[in-house]
Amino acid sequence: MEAVPARARAYVAGVVVLALICLAPPPSVRTPWWAVVLLALLYAGCERAAARRPFTGTFYPVLLAGAFLLPPPAAALVALPGALLSRAAQRPRRLRRVWRAAQLVVGVWLAARVHGALGGRDAVVHADFPYALVPAGAAILTFCLVLSVLDAGIRTLAERVPVRAWQGLFLRSLAPVAVQGLAGLMMAVLWRSPYGPVAALLVLLPMCVSWWVFAQYHRERAAHQATIRALVQAVDIKDGYTRGHSERVGQASMMIARELAMDEGRVEVLRFAGILHDVGKLGVPTRLLRKDGPLTPEERRVIELHPEYGHEMVRGICFLGEARAAVLHHHERLDGSGYPYGLRGSQIPESARVVAVADAFDAMTSTRSYRRARPVAAALEELRRCAGTQFDPAMVAALVRALGRHGWHPAVTADETRPPPPRPPVAGRPEARR
Repeated sequence: MEAVPARARAYVAGVVVLALICLAPPPSVRTPWWAVVLLALLYAGCERAAARRPFTGTFYPVLLAGAFLLPPPAAALVALPGALLSRAAQRPRRLRRVWRAAQLVVGVWLAARVHGALGGRDAVVHADFPYALVPAGAAILTFCLVLSVLDAGIRTLAERVPVRAWQGLFLRSLAPVAVQGLAGLMMAVLWRSPYGPVAALLVLLPMCVSWWVFAQYHRERAAHQATIRALVQAVDIKDGYTRGHSERVGQASMMIARELAMDEGRVEVLRFAGILHDVGKLGVPTRLLRKDGPLTPEERRVIELHPEYGHEMVRGICFLGEARAAVLHHHERLDGSGYPYGLRGSQIPESARVVAVADAFDAMTSTRSYRRARPVAAALEELRRCAGTQFDPAMVAALVRALGRHGWHPAVTADETRPPPPRPPVAGRPEARR
């Protein structure tokens, strides 16, 4: 996002000041500058390689090896050149680079302090296993915790993500950081051994291979996402009345999920669930989707097949996880009067209950050819009225809270290109056609 709130900029400035304090070396500590320069160049080279290989992320073994080998200020300095030269995919790029550099400096400094306080440097020099794992593990845990807390802070201030979401960030990043931290420990031990720094660099070879595999996985995932976009665009073209509806339902589903403090992995899955919920309309005749008059019972039954069509279309996309259940069940109702299977209450998957509320909210607040959009307040009042019978009250309450904090600013509107003329409501045109 280009417009960074003032509070987020102030937060970044505070972390930058803290990073500068961390970089100030105490006068009594001797710094092996040749090791600092070598590790800094190595880390900067890894970051430049990452810039040409999207999705690979930050290469932590070199940073953590520095935390295990060097005094805290020197270890923190290793992160600085590479972070300032790293790839920033979104604007403002300069601010993002400065933020990343300050975040890594603070994280590495604290990791080095914890490692040194627990006697880790002596354990590395003497290759004292398994005792060397205790200070190294504490340092890795500290590093991961600092990055997660700082990330949660910037997301809270810039994107208003709930503060409690930091726990999900920490748990999700702990395993990969731990693996890279162990590689950093192996580098440090070999560095201090008779084999020297050249042998330490050999540790990076298997890490580079795993890094490449990780990038390949993300490329494949990006290809799946491109397929999802193509499916949604096809739905928008086929059903012009609801153009942009899928994107907005994805946005509202994400807001509900975050308000419920779901981890970022589930938030992303529920966004996909909202985006794909109506993909089954590709199997419904266009004349029914665009019909202006009342639907016959037979035509209604045909339209009500679209959740099953959609589920068949996305069933083979493994990474969607529970989003597939949301596609199938988003028209179920708590009282059992929904379709396609008439599930009740907790029988309806949680993901489907989230998407059902997001779908109904956008349907009510979007202008359609057969009626004008309702105000947000009126739509929320209708959701509250139907909570407990049609919608899950917890999901409705979460949407109300999220909209109270963030407002509703959809990126796409159904009527942004050609506003349809207002028409009187058409009897028999059910919300199931949304």
